[in-house]
Amino acid sequence: MDTIERLYAPVSERASRDPAISAPDYKCDAIALRPAAAGSSFSWAMHFLPVQRRKAVYALYAFCREVDDIADGEASRLLKETLLLNWRNEIAHLYGGRPRNALTLGLHKAISLYGLRCHDFLAIIDGAEMKAQTDIRAPSFAQLDRYCERVAVAVGRLSVRIFGEETPAGERVAAELGRALQLTNILRDLVADANRQRLYLPRELLHTHGIFATTPSWVLAQPALPDVCRDLAVLAERHYAAAAEAIAACPRSTMRPAAVMLGIYRALLHELLARRWQKLDEPVRIPFSRQLALLLRHGLTGR
Repeated sequence: MDTIERLYAPVSERASRDPAISAPDYKCDAIALRPAAAGSSFSWAMHFLPVQRRKAVYALYAFCREVDDIADGEASRLLKETLLLNWRNEIAHLYGGRPRNALTLGLHKAISLYGLRCHDFLAIIDGAEMKAQTDIRAPSFAQLDRYCERVAVAVGRLSVRIFGEETPAGERVAAELGRALQLTNILRDLVADANRQRLYLPRELLHTHGIFATTPSWVLAQPALPDVCRDLAVLAERHYAAAAEAIAACPRSTMRPAAVMLGIYRALLHELLARRWQKLDEPVRIPFSRQLALLLRHGLTGR
């Protein structure tokens, strides 16, 4: 699964001036988004933003959800490529000042207010194309990092600008936290990804622990799997530590949402480590009281 959580309720009605682009029929420029689960870590974190910035983040994540749904959908690869190409064209229209889609209409104001860059939106589509074109199985570290850069770091770069942070430190937050969150999602979603015939564990780690096959279900049944996951978790923890340092170099007022996401997802990683990837079919959750404590700690301090 991608760093973009399943944040929004299913959309029953879809409309667009371009029927080849599937977009929610939002009726106002606020983007009438509804978090799929009240109290999600994402929803909590974003409540530390002023209303206008929060609406911009919701519009961004709605875009991410749209392209991610295309990549994860049941359509043929050819149709997926066509739909993603349509989104590339829509981004071109957006930056040309002529958005045609209800969703990109919601982003139109944000790109000028917060300096959102076109290449980051295109990178997100690149990441969706990586999944749409082939089933990713045991990528190299270099391939995995390129995937993280597109599906997570690019989202982070857009997000920190919406938060109000355009400094090099903000860019480092996006780079480090994006990778940390994506690796945590990979370690959490092994079964869900295997059901889609995907395996994001890097081949170098698999080979180190004597696993040379790439069939997802077979790999998940190997006794050495916990050792592979532990090594990847160590890498994720390094990214969390680097992200925390970068956050500390930014004003507290801009980094509250990022700090909350870091705190909650880092705690999730520690829960995964404690479980040692046993009972993979059972979801790993942080108790509500612990999430609330993390929300207050990181949300109030911005660290």
